[in-house]
Amino acid sequence: MFKKIVTAVLAAGAACAVSVAAAETVGIAMPTKSSPRWIADGNAMVKLFQEAGYDTQLQFAEDDIPNQLAQIENMITRGVDVLVIAAIDGSTLTNTLENAAAADIKVVAYDRLIRGTEHVDYYATFDNFKVGVEQAQSLISGLKQRFGGVKPWNVELFGGSPDDNNAYFFYDGAMSVLKPLIDAGDIKIVSGQTGMDRVGTLRWDGAAAQARMDNLLSSSYTKERLHGVLSPYDGMSIGILSSLKGVGYGSGGQSMPVVTGQDAELPSIKSILANEQYSTIFKDTRELARVTVGMVDAMLKEGKPQVNDTKTYNNGVKVVPAFLLQPTVVNADNWEAVLVQSGYYQKSDIR
Repeated sequence: MFKKIVTAVLAAGAACAVSVAAAETVGIAMPTKSSPRWIADGNAMVKLFQEAGYDTQLQFAEDDIPNQLAQIENMITRGVDVLVIAAIDGSTLTNTLENAAAADIKVVAYDRLIRGTEHVDYYATFDNFKVGVEQAQSLISGLKQRFGGVKPWNVELFGGSPDDNNAYFFYDGAMSVLKPLIDAGDIKIVSGQTGMDRVGTLRWDGAAAQARMDNLLSSSYTKERLHGVLSPYDGMSIGILSSLKGVGYGSGGQSMPVVTGQDAELPSIKSILANEQYSTIFKDTRELARVTVGMVDAMLKEGKPQVNDTKTYNNGVKVVPAFLLQPTVVNADNWEAVLVQSGYYQKSDIR
């Protein structure tokens, strides 16, 4: 009988230990479901965290800042151990993260830098400056391919959301490539609109990008022909393309301007295959999720997460140690090798 009691106590203790380990919870705050990539990011992290033995709480804020703040506060109240946050506006979380720090909750900024606070431990993202460089290089390759004998190339610039730190890296990376050509007269910005204060697109909104493209076409291209558009995100690219098609580009002998993008969303891959959008930037969210899960796992086990950048991302209070993944240009030549052979998409998803 004594042996049975001891065995039962030990079993209960083991069950308790398993329960305690399983109780570690990661709160995941994503900005919106309106972009397929954020759904993919959230689902990939949930899968990997659960495989690693963690519970998860996943919330999407639908691009509503007060909603995201309330969701994160709720996660803090419910006692998560770590927060993974892809911020809608990286400058709005200061007070909320004070509360997280008071509760001894660690914070990983996911893809978008959280600004103005010391209470962000690590940053997992892609090399965002390089994203912009590759967008611009792809734009130039397309211009040479479609309009090689025509110069200057008439180009318009679009930027991402001004409240997203990444938007500035994308724009600056692109301009590091484009500005020498603008200065040399090979590229002409017919509208004269440059700089994030003039070309930024709040919330990366495709409808806003389409409306701005409409205005640019009616104000600057009644006599000029547009050759290229620097677009930093696929959702905006689709809106821009709708505007272009609306005035006859891509039909009646008018070549479609070269339009870039980012995130390799399915509508844009299909558009690339239809000879409309020229290229996109693929950022493998599976790898970003894997890196993030590794960071969290190391922190919860009192280890040191792997980083490869300790200089670039100053959030105004501290330089946040980061792990940067590499982006890949996708176009009509390599989409199958990059997206299908890697298992990111099934061929039936695209065709």
